[in-house]
Amino acid sequence: MSPDDDLKRFLVPSPHVNSDHPGIRAFAARVTDGLAGPRERAVALYQAVRDGFRYDPYAIEMSGRCLMASRVFESGAGFCIGKATLLSAACRAVGIPARQRFADVRNHLTSPRLREMMGTDQFVYHGYNEVWIDGRWRKCTPAFNKSLCDKAGIRVLDFDGIEDSVFHPIDLSGRQHMEYLHDRGSHVDVPVNDIFATWQQVYPGMADWTIAGTSGDFEQEARAPADADTRRAAT
Repeated sequence: MSPDDDLKRFLVPSPHVNSDHPGIRAFAARVTDGLAGPRERAVALYQAVRDGFRYDPYAIEMSGRCLMASRVFESGAGFCIGKATLLSAACRAVGIPARQRFADVRNHLTSPRLREMMGTDQFVYHGYNEVWIDGRWRKCTPAFNKSLCDKAGIRVLDFDGIEDSVFHPIDLSGRQHMEYLHDRGSHVDVPVNDIFATWQQVYPGMADWTIAGTSGDFEQEARAPADADTRRAAT
């Protein structure tokens, strides 16, 4: 298989990266209108997904539909996997190869409520992206919207299409933030069966609370303590 043939796999729709969805195609075309190069278009799409779709960890369901790009697009919110899936779909819709990347992370600053529900601060199968720009895969992480970062006192993740953009280990006030524990590789589509099987092992109560349904304002729950806000305002 030639390199070009291999890249074609990351340009076509897949069950969850459904880049043929009319709304996603129109969204991607609108965001990239007038932008010539793949780097400029990828950066514009990254910012549009990062800030235009609210990060919502309570959007998790034990159903593959919550991992579909179209579900996040239509609802206006999603957690890390869904938002990454939407970014991959938007990139593919405008001819930029994109794929899913997964890793296990420890979020030292997750909200107390979410930590209690999950029974841990470890997030397995955290989802982010790899986008093909200028002959190389570039990592980017569109999960946390800017308003969430501002309220929580954590660094906004920017992406310039040149350097990889992954979670910062330290927040704005010097607290430990995100720790990468285990890499789970790159995928053309979302490995739904593997993800759900692993979640059931790590989060034995997840099926119960997803079936019952949950909701919340994660931006308020993750709000930085007052002393961190004060130090951040002084910088």
